[in-house]
Amino acid sequence: MGDHDEIVTAMTDLPPSQAPADGVAALDRAIAILDAFTIADRSLGLAEIAARTGLYKSTILRLANSLMRGQLLERLEDGRYRIGPATFRLGALYQRSLVAMDILLPIMRDLSERSWESVAFYVRSGDVRTCLYRVESKHPIRYTIREGDVLPLLVGSGGRVLAAFSGEQGEPYETIRKTYSYISIGDRDPQTAGISAPVFGPGRTLLGVLTLAGPNTRVDAAFLTRMKRPLLEAAARATRAFGEDASMLDAASPDTPPEPTTDPGFGEHQIRVSGTQQANVAELRAGGRSSDG
Repeated sequence: MGDHDEIVTAMTDLPPSQAPADGVAALDRAIAILDAFTIADRSLGLAEIAARTGLYKSTILRLANSLMRGQLLERLEDGRYRIGPATFRLGALYQRSLVAMDILLPIMRDLSERSWESVAFYVRSGDVRTCLYRVESKHPIRYTIREGDVLPLLVGSGGRVLAAFSGEQGEPYETIRKTYSYISIGDRDPQTAGISAPVFGPGRTLLGVLTLAGPNTRVDAAFLTRMKRPLLEAAARATRAFGEDASMLDAASPDTPPEPTTDPGFGEHQIRVSGTQQANVAELRAGGRSSDG
């Protein structure tokens, strides 16, 4: 049976409720088969794939043949399936096409617009962290850090989140690994406060952290707690754009939506972003240095 016949048959023996509104139904089913695999799965049996996708086993068998010919799926000697080597090649192509700035800056701008505070992205560089990207607050008095600035690793919300997901032991790092965020008030600088969350790449590799921060005249614990959900949503968006599953960040997000910041005035709370990475930044921006992220 040719590929076309397999696709036609696969489309016809699917439950009507699963038919997509548009697109190619068989392709949607094939994608569903690949999506059934998670990072924890070395392989899946036919029954497991059927349970996760809701597809008939006969449909899975036919589409699996096409996926195997394209090396997107492999069948093992015991009859189980695993993701094929062609997916690695496609993932590598996607990674090479990515420009981190193009992913991060729009997300950071959205977060800054939502909070009216500064946002930064830090990456780890050995025992320090480097500000790779930043977006300024709209307030005349604000938390400011320059792209390329280097800060300590084990102080501030950004540094502590980087350390936690780099394997630092003890508290607060154990708790950070459970909550995927950390609020810091006066940790590095008594005048500032912030909240940070990690951003991951393929294989759950830690890429850096997003930090919302600002002067403690506007930013207090209540405000940072309300901004936990928007921050985790931003970190999840970035993680997905870099090609990694972000369900752990979704699960860590509070159920209650934050109150909107509709009239951000001079006396309102502020947020910031911090992260660490190598200072391979083309342009350093001027500004004051108040940072607890």
